[in-house]
Amino acid sequence: MNDNGQLIIEAADDLLRVTINRPEKRNALSLNLLDDIGAAFHSHRSKPLKCALLTGAGDKAFAAGGDLKELDALRSKAEARAMSSRVHEVLDEIRYFPVPVIGAMNGVALGGGAELAMACDIRIGSAHADLGLIQSQLAVTTAWGGGIDLINAVGNSAALAILCAGQRLTAEEAQCLRLYEAVCPAGDDFGAFTDDFVARYLNKSINVLRGYKSTAAARRRQLHEELTDTARTAFVTAWVDDDHWDAAANALKKK
Repeated sequence: MNDNGQLIIEAADDLLRVTINRPEKRNALSLNLLDDIGAAFHSHRSKPLKCALLTGAGDKAFAAGGDLKELDALRSKAEARAMSSRVHEVLDEIRYFPVPVIGAMNGVALGGGAELAMACDIRIGSAHADLGLIQSQLAVTTAWGGGIDLINAVGNSAALAILCAGQRLTAEEAQCLRLYEAVCPAGDDFGAFTDDFVARYLNKSINVLRGYKSTAAARRRQLHEELTDTARTAFVTAWVDDDHWDAAANALKKK
């Protein structure tokens, strides 16, 4: 096990388990923490794994979003574009990891946390694990490819409605859209629920798991290659607009 304080990395048998470990901060995502997540997946690409699991510590949040104070310091178009590209590349380590990556939503996944969740191939949730690509509430669009992942998952029309509204989906709603493959019943142990879910993958042939993942990843990569420039330009335009700065200032005051 590797524990750097903010991230716990465990690789045993056929499973890589990565746990965001900032429960006191609702597992908020600093840029350095995101880099560490990407590095953890990158360093295990050549390992003989069948599956990977990404989750958060505690029972409140998988990841409540990006670090608003850190991101608020990025004021120019160049800074916004560089940040978007940097974190998109981090999440690509998850999107194109050679085996299925399961996101275990132990709590809410909001904003950038929802983009991290959407980078996973498959998601499961606790009963209170709301999923919210709520960036429009801050007068900005998704920065790290999460909007593209949502389009890939639910289709153009449904994704557009969710993204424009900044809709926060309950775990039940997310399951109905197949954004969550399973939801742990309220009161049940989420850790045991997660272990049972992962077990159905670990008992499969490594060639089957890697073969299906390679096909799915190729399709996803194609969509990102088609849409990333458009999505990034839209993000940068929104990021430097006064509407975004006003909304961000109000959010920081509330925090």
